[in-house]
This record gives sequence, structure tokens and C-alpha cells, in this order.
Amino acid sequence: MCLSKNLFKLPSKVIFCKRCVISNQRPSSVIELKHKRLQKKITINFKNGICEACRYSELKRKIDWKDREKKLKKVLDRFRKSNGEYDVIVPGSGGKDSAYVSHLLKYKYGMNPLTVTWSPHMYTDVGKTNFENWINFGGLDNILLTPNGRLHRYLTKLSFKNILHPFQPFIIGQRIIGPTIALKYNIPLIIYGETGAEYGNKMEENFKPLMDERYFAFKSTKQLYFGGVSMSEILKITKFRKSDFNFYIPPQFKKIKKLKLEVHHMSYYKKWDPQENFYYASKNCGFISNSERTDGTYSKYSSIDDKLDNFHYFTTYIKFGLGRASYDASQEIRSEKITREEGVQLVKLYDSEFPKKYFNDFLEYLGITQDEFWKTINQFRSSHLWFMDTKTRKYQLKKIVYE
Repeated sequence: MCLSKNLFKLPSKVIFCKRCVISNQRPSSVIELKHKRLQKKITINFKNGICEACRYSELKRKIDWKDREKKLKKVLDRFRKSNGEYDVIVPGSGGKDSAYVSHLLKYKYGMNPLTVTWSPHMYTDVGKTNFENWINFGGLDNILLTPNGRLHRYLTKLSFKNILHPFQPFIIGQRIIGPTIALKYNIPLIIYGETGAEYGNKMEENFKPLMDERYFAFKSTKQLYFGGVSMSEILKITKFRKSDFNFYIPPQFKKIKKLKLEVHHMSYYKKWDPQENFYYASKNCGFISNSERTDGTYSKYSSIDDKLDNFHYFTTYIKFGLGRASYDASQEIRSEKITREEGVQLVKLYDSEFPKKYFNDFLEYLGITQDEFWKTINQFRSSHLWFMDTKTRKYQLKKIVYE
């Protein structure tokens, strides 16, 4: 099969960071509801061979975190209510990070958080247990929002086929559920976990406590895209109604402005360390890790809620040559949990591993065959990243961090 050209206009020469194991192919976060098919990807910046995320990890050591905590307390005091009403929204699934943020706000800072959850596509057993423990053991109120199942499947399949991004419908929901519920309950403060700049978005995002409103608010539904297709086009070619999209339509800018909504990242105020979050969530919210490592990586406690999680990372491996182990190892190198040499070996062992555990569930959920799956997958292999080995008749990456 002939490989595609550089599909997303990524850097033509693959370069790996000298400190972690990420490459210059790593894409920055996008506004998912404007995500069109094969649009150019903005990628992580490098300077003198060091990626932006590693450079920020060095800067984090110089930040006065006690001063940042004082700023957090001032923000919380501005929104704090003394009448028992909710005064902050924490979106999350009950994973380690949302458990950490919500429990900290309630029991250390005396806030009254309302946690809100956009339901996973398909809960894993451990994901369901952690969600229940978050609420029951952690002592937190929660609203679980489960979107139209038929539409959710359709959008997931559309996203897989058109942009090789099956996790897009979940990410969209995760972004907009906080502001949506904030408007409904008149709660003008939302606190998410970390900003994407912790892992490679533009560094300046780390020095702003607020999330850019473009990620969760829009002027018109004509601007909205799902799986690379406009909502108006989907309504023309299917039997879905606009009302079916109610939970997918983000708040309007004017309503956000009227509420004076502020969406903050906890990582601005507290030194962000996913492994420490895991320890905190385990102790205070009954969070448990998987009994075995996750396909495609060595970790047991990160992104384990949804059976589609594994395929989200596998598709990034196809599109950008970076699998789940690359992301996990890079983060743990930056937080000094492992060395780069250890990270390189972990990538070698696990990055290319196929997520077989939930493969049949994935196929059934999308309503596709294995042949359809691989046909779609192979259409998104760019020729500057992949080649076909003539001896094994298997695809291989042209450049790998351990070679």
C-alpha cells in the first residue's frame, strides 16, 4: 500500500528531545470543535535540542509555589459562598487528577465543589470503581452526564474514519461540560487540573491561570465540527436532529460573559506531579490502579477509565510516531521519577504494542470489521514517518528514539 504524504504538515525531519523521549512531531492541543480533516498541526517547540515541556519543567523548580498558593486562596475567597451552595465546579472522571483537585478544594481550602462528569464511551471495571469511590469514599457530590448513545457512537466512528481521532467526542464533552453546568447552576468558577502546556503546548499557557475561552465557548453553531464534518452537514446527511446535539453544543460567548465565568487550571497554583496526585487520590478518594500495566505502556494508573483510551494513544502512534509509553515516560523523566535512559528502554519495550485487550469492544462499538479498522489506520501513516519493510511486509517507523 502506498503511504500518504505528510498528512498534517508536521516537521519533515524527526528530532527527539535530548532530555525526554518526545519528538518534534508531538501536536499541541487544538480547539476540537474547529478540527477539520487533515488540517495542519501546530507541534511542540524545540530550542537547542530541548522540548518546550522540558524547559518548563526546569522553570517550575524556580517558581515560588507558596506565593502561587496565596493567589489560589485569593481566587477561592472571591467565589466562596457561606450559605451551603456550590461555589466551584470540578470536571473529571474520578481519575487521579480530578480526585486530587476536588478533594483538595473541599477539605483543605473549605470550598463546596460540585464535580461533573462526561461519561466515558465504555467504562472499564477499574474506571467504574474509581468513579464510585471518588463520590462515596471521597465524599463529593457529582453530576454524571451521559450523552445520546446513538449519536455518540456515530460521532466516534466519524472521528475515527475522518481524522483518526476516536476520542474526540469525549474530549469535546470534557471541555464543555464544566461551563455548561456552570451556566445551569449559576456557578462562575471552574477549576480543571493541568494545562496542556505541562506536556508541550505553548509555554506561555503555563503562566496564565485561566483557560482560553475559545476551547469551550462559541458564537454560532455554524462553526462547530465533529469528526472533521460540520454539524450542519451531519444534520443534512443523517436523521439526527439538532436537539440530539444539545450536550455537544458549547455555551455562547455572551452567556459566559454575563456569568463572568472564570475557568482556572490548578497546575498554575500547585506544582503539578501526576504520580503525587495518584498517591493523594489513593489515600483520600479510594483511587486504585490497574492490576496489570496498560497496553502500550508500563503504567497502571493513568487514563484507565475508558476502553477507548488505549486506541486514542494507538492512533497518536500512527499519526505522529509517538505512543503511550512515549508520553508517560516523557512526563516521568521531567518529574525526575525515571532517567532518560530508562525512558528510552520503556519506549522500546512498549510504545509499538497494539492495544489488544479491548479491541473487540472497540470494533463492536464502532460497528466495523478488523479489515475496516486496519484500512483506516494505514491511510493515516505519513511517508516521512513510516516505511514498509520489504522483508517482513510490516510497517516500521523511520526514526526511533532508541536507535
